[in-house]
Amino acid sequence: MNNTINYIKDCYNEFRYKVEFPKWNDLQQSTTVVAIATIILAIFLLAVDRFFNFSILNIYKFLISLK
Repeated sequence: MNNTINYIKDCYNEFRYKVEFPKWNDLQQSTTVVAIATIILAIFLLAVDRFFNFSILNIYKFLISLK
């Protein structure tokens, strides 16, 4: 039980005195970078999805026309 209490105290002291949280400007910049990267990735995935959809539909049409 004593080890658990010491562990909790050590965690609290490290969190309270040794952890440095990012500044507000850093958080805003990081959020902007993540938002832009997410939008770029979404556009890329949309393009890939449309390409594969178009390709598969054309392959199916080709295979059906062979019958």
